[in-house]
Amino acid sequence: MTLSHDPLWPRAGAWPTFDGSADAVLLGVPTWRTSLSPTGAHATPAAIRDALPRYGTTLMGPPIRDLNDLLQIADAGDIEEPDGDAGEAEVIARVRELAGAADLVVALGGDNSLTYPVALGAEASGLITFDAHFDLRDGVSNGTPVRRLVEDAPAASTLETARVDPARIVQIGIADFANSAAYAQRAADWGIRVITLDELRHRGVDDVVAEALEIAGAGEGSRVHLDIDVDVCDRSVAPGCPASVPGGLQAWELRALTRAVASDGRVVSADLAEVDATADTDDARTIRLAALCVLELLTGLAARP
Repeated sequence: MTLSHDPLWPRAGAWPTFDGSADAVLLGVPTWRTSLSPTGAHATPAAIRDALPRYGTTLMGPPIRDLNDLLQIADAGDIEEPDGDAGEAEVIARVRELAGAADLVVALGGDNSLTYPVALGAEASGLITFDAHFDLRDGVSNGTPVRRLVEDAPAASTLETARVDPARIVQIGIADFANSAAYAQRAADWGIRVITLDELRHRGVDDVVAEALEIAGAGEGSRVHLDIDVDVCDRSVAPGCPASVPGGLQAWELRALTRAVASDGRVVSADLAEVDATADTDDARTIRLAALCVLELLTGLAARP
């Protein structure tokens, strides 16, 4: 559908190509080949870009502000083939380059396997996930990135300190009936801080985010990666996520969490994962939510001191 044009109503998206410097930079990382369930997640980065112009860039404040006035935002295109050893190495190298030139790298996935190379490329020392699942499985798939960051990272990266200490990992939104007791025990044994969906709702966004940033951002020079697995949301708002279930987060909760975490200067990278653009509803509600999460990340960045 062709969108109307109004010179007094700037739209999101269509940001310039990255030229070596930016406050925030988008990168498409369309992983999908190792997914545990059939997925068309490789179509998602393009779909998110197509959805962004449906939204404006104005923050109502007060004061009223425009993201395009507050930030220099750029788009670095896509990694053409991010799966496999060679693809992961390319993602790591590209994210490392972008993270050296921007305050925030936003990776548009793709299934959740992108979290592993993106976090490595950003040289993350801490990890926060919004996810219904632990992603602590063995092997290489969209169900393994957290385990791989803890156990496999040194062998897969030239970075001297690539391994993420599990004591600096916080997983928010872990849900009943979406995991096994074995992986819950693995998280407990490793010292990962798990904040279940029920605990999040009992405590509220601000309290949970404050704790998550204290843990993941501990230590001098800490660098935090944020993994936004959209299947943490209720299936009514995220039907394009194969593993979303009834009773998950509402859209406003995911947006509030995203903005709050991104407002901390220790957060250097984020990814959006597990949205299958080819499985979304006709109104593209999942893709539109993912696009709004991009804007929430940028809003958090603009709000930093």
